[in-house]
Amino acid sequence: MKILVVGGTGLIGKDVSRKLTEAGHEVIIGSPSKGIDVVSGEGLEQALDGTDVVIDLSNSSSPDDETALNFFRAAGKNLAALEKKADVKHHLVLSIVGTDRATYIGYLKAKKEQEDNIKSSGIPYTIIRSTQFHEHITTLIAVQGNDTEVNISTVEYQPIAAADVVDLVVKLALEKPKNGTVEIAGAERASMTDFVQRYLTHKGDSKVLIPNDEDKYMFFDIPKNLLVPLGEFRAGSILFDDWLKAN
Repeated sequence: MKILVVGGTGLIGKDVSRKLTEAGHEVIIGSPSKGIDVVSGEGLEQALDGTDVVIDLSNSSSPDDETALNFFRAAGKNLAALEKKADVKHHLVLSIVGTDRATYIGYLKAKKEQEDNIKSSGIPYTIIRSTQFHEHITTLIAVQGNDTEVNISTVEYQPIAAADVVDLVVKLALEKPKNGTVEIAGAERASMTDFVQRYLTHKGDSKVLIPNDEDKYMFFDIPKNLLVPLGEFRAGSILFDDWLKAN
């Protein structure tokens, strides 16, 4: 099959592209550095010519409310219009668990609009909502900490390794469109403080973990269970401690 991977140079996209290529598919990497820009539309029509599947792993340059909303609106409009013209058979988009439960957060509102755009397009689709990645824990510590301590909420947390996300994206992209949403998450659920403390201990980091019950994530007030699936989900296989040892 011919597959366009939008965001094919990112953390997930580069390995999705590699695995699909190794499996014998014709992969087009969609990124501005490759001459394909989903916001301006540059190179997009040519890339979609004869394409069977579009995997949308795109992301805005900033999580800022207006930047994210403008990006996903423009990208979604361009992709839907040109995919219909090219008769694309399956559009898969990677989104976030909890997107529809906290649209007061600008970035999640933008992701929800991205989801709704493909739902209403008439193109067969699959939406994958993922929990936070194991790899994101360093950002948590950087944003919510300083040189000596890190302030972390006891909200529920169920991170998934990027490698598991890659495998699930590839698997679902090659299956028939679900015309619905599939949630994916890691194999373990605990408090966010638990995962952060395990990371600090493993790394020998002297920062002191200061737990709190304020139900915050990156300084946003959130429901305690926003970051975890509430119903059925597909679980990754890489345990957090195993990921720590490998990284």
